[in-house]
Amino acid sequence: MDFKKLAKDYKTELLENVIPFWLEKSQDKKFGGYFSCLDREGRVYDTDKFVWLQGREVWLFSMLYNQVEKNPSWIYCALQGAKFLKKYGHDGELNWYFSLTREGKPLIQPYNIFSHCFASMAFAQLSKIRDKTEYAEIAVNTFQKILEKQDNPKGIYNKSVPGTRPLKNFSLPMILCNLTLELEGLMDPATIDSTIDTCISELMDVFYQPELGLILENVLSNGRPDDSFEGRLVNPGHSIEAMWFIMELGLRLKKQDLIEKAVDIALKMVNYGWDEEYGGIFYFLDYKGHPPQQLEWDQKLWWVHIETLICMAYGYLLTGNKDCLSWYEKVHNYSWSHFKDPDHPEWFGYLNRQGEVLLPLKGGKWKGAFHVPRGMYKCWQIFEQLATNGGPLREPSEQAKSISARKPKSVAKNEGRNKDESASFKGRFK
Repeated sequence: MDFKKLAKDYKTELLENVIPFWLEKSQDKKFGGYFSCLDREGRVYDTDKFVWLQGREVWLFSMLYNQVEKNPSWIYCALQGAKFLKKYGHDGELNWYFSLTREGKPLIQPYNIFSHCFASMAFAQLSKIRDKTEYAEIAVNTFQKILEKQDNPKGIYNKSVPGTRPLKNFSLPMILCNLTLELEGLMDPATIDSTIDTCISELMDVFYQPELGLILENVLSNGRPDDSFEGRLVNPGHSIEAMWFIMELGLRLKKQDLIEKAVDIALKMVNYGWDEEYGGIFYFLDYKGHPPQQLEWDQKLWWVHIETLICMAYGYLLTGNKDCLSWYEKVHNYSWSHFKDPDHPEWFGYLNRQGEVLLPLKGGKWKGAFHVPRGMYKCWQIFEQLATNGGPLREPSEQAKSISARKPKSVAKNEGRNKDESASFKGRFK
């Protein structure tokens, strides 16, 4: 594999294709902030603004300015978005709304804690460039709110009846693994360290179920699986993304065993999630093989594949595990041939099971300037390091050689089904 060429390909895709698209098409020159609902050619088809995506775009252009080059158009883009977000994105007490009108009027209440997460992430990254005190205060105070809310993230907007089925969700500790590193240097080390320790324990010892070889999206408060739609839910892309977050924490903590475990779990998850007939990674699965509740379960989504590219490339760099390289190549070939638009900038987001484009949009309520550009940047950096180093940073351990290719038990029990039946999905579900 030509690491130097891969690094160049990702750099070119980022700087000449993806970033110019968002820079030119997403900025609202009249009211500030960003449009995320963009069609295939970048035309705005809806003007509502979603706080997740406002925060993510501020973070992206701040990060690029910090890490790649001091491009004045990038910092302008980040600052104007931050101005809009700071003025309109919250209720005055840093409770961040989910969505706003184009002008900035609140549309949906601050029920979604991930609006808080991406606002904190945005202002933390921006504080490294300008107005360090003000932006850092927003980032830190929002982060503190997240920690206060973590036991009941939706608060008064929670529709569940307390105590009936006390499920814990994977998403928040997973995001905190990444967000905490963004906040490092802005708040007291003790809070950072304790949050990291808690998140690692949650992901690796609670949501990861060794007897299944899988990460579950929801578990009971005692850490055990629950036999319900929510309790049986597996989101392979979420789990794989989380494992490269864990790898970065392993680097910070100098814990190679943690990195090795993250690689092992990531390999199990990509093995489990891969569609053997049509290629690509399923969006949702039921670990018992029952029909998933989500009608979109078999779709192939951009972010799932982008995050897998990062994870597999990272895993190979940090451990030398050749299974990571093999999976990277497989997912790379699928992603670049299915999600990349051959005629217009940016990538498609939504494919059907067969790999055909379902929606030609480049942005919407959930897809914005985040997963594709972050993925291009991370892969560029990883392959540049592989090229400079002449290969991975270390040889695979004997333990990694012996366990990396093992499949989860839940995969093994589904093997051998009649491939000819898959067109009608017979034989997939119990």
